[in-house]
Amino acid sequence: MSDSTISTRCCVAGGGPAGMMLAFLLARAGVDVVVLEKHADFLRDFRGDTIHPSTLNIMKELGFLDEFLQLPHQKVFRLEGMFGDARAAMADFSSLPAPCNYIAMMPQWDFLNFLAAKAAALNTFKLLTRTQAVSLIEEVGRIVGVDAEGPDGPLAIRADLVVAADGRHSTLREAAGLKVVDLGAPMDVLWFRVARSDGDGDETIGRFDQGRVFIRINRGAYWQCAYVIAKGSFEALKAKGLDAFKADAARLMQLPVERLSEIASFDDVKLLSVAVDRLERWRRPGFLAIGDAAHAMSPVGGVGVNLAVQDAVAAANQLAGPLLAGRVSEADLAAVERRRLFPARMTQFAQVLVQNKVIGRVLSRAAPMEAPLAFRLIGRLPFLRHLLGRLVGLGVRPEHVRT
Repeated sequence: MSDSTISTRCCVAGGGPAGMMLAFLLARAGVDVVVLEKHADFLRDFRGDTIHPSTLNIMKELGFLDEFLQLPHQKVFRLEGMFGDARAAMADFSSLPAPCNYIAMMPQWDFLNFLAAKAAALNTFKLLTRTQAVSLIEEVGRIVGVDAEGPDGPLAIRADLVVAADGRHSTLREAAGLKVVDLGAPMDVLWFRVARSDGDGDETIGRFDQGRVFIRINRGAYWQCAYVIAKGSFEALKAKGLDAFKADAARLMQLPVERLSEIASFDDVKLLSVAVDRLERWRRPGFLAIGDAAHAMSPVGGVGVNLAVQDAVAAANQLAGPLLAGRVSEADLAAVERRRLFPARMTQFAQVLVQNKVIGRVLSRAAPMEAPLAFRLIGRLPFLRHLLGRLVGLGVRPEHVRT
């Protein structure tokens, strides 16, 4: 075998939350795993930085929670919303079992670095950075590895199982010829930062205004801001000029426009083109897609990271044994897909409902919109806030570590 070929039990393409959690759990169970991460590190801004109660529970089951929470983070016990001047709590996580009864706002690179450090202590784990999977190796109708490009040139990784965890623009799911069902999204999101002052308050809150949806997230020293716009309208917004954008953002934040002085150009604003889709089929013999590669989520509820982690836990639970035995069957892969397809469908159904019935209507209106009945009821009835907190915080069919 040449130096440009590696053999392993499982090759995971993508070092995001799904890929790193799956690789760690499999390596912890004794399975040889190679992770391919195209970047040199995990340091990328404006990614999903929400660690929901479901993921905190996983860290607790692994025995890492106290150590994990030594990393800098902010606790969000409830989400609030505003329609015009009407304000109400929306989702309340405080009734969930402690200590995992809040959302931890934490940079995703800290989460991934933590998992990578835990995995690196295992001799069954190997992380290849600056290495990107570019195509699949197929023999007699079965995927048996990937061809990759690394810092030293082409590299072949032969594996009993290839897992695509390379995100919503997955190279491998396209290479596998898997069909994507586009569920649509009426919006895009502009992300930026504003320095936080002690007089600003500390609430993470969403505001629904005429033609705009604006969310501010408390990140300690700064506000992480999401300025929601109609799908495809960024160029028209830029044509109106930076000053007009900053003035509108300041109005929505209820701050003087001078507070947005750090936004020197539109280069300081990150566009997220929102997509909601999922694969009709997540697998082929020797191949499985999980996380955003299997189901790209809307930012509604901020649950994408946590769905990805849940996929990883379910996949590890089902596949660790067969991988150790060297006989991963299509039935094993189908069992993972079957278990995680229902939560993905239900979550996306709820997200599309909110997108179309609330966000899309707000973005298309030039006049103020009255708060919907559901918003008013949730604000008045604590049990509805706790129910929504459970659905957002734990999700549909939360997973538990069985490996």
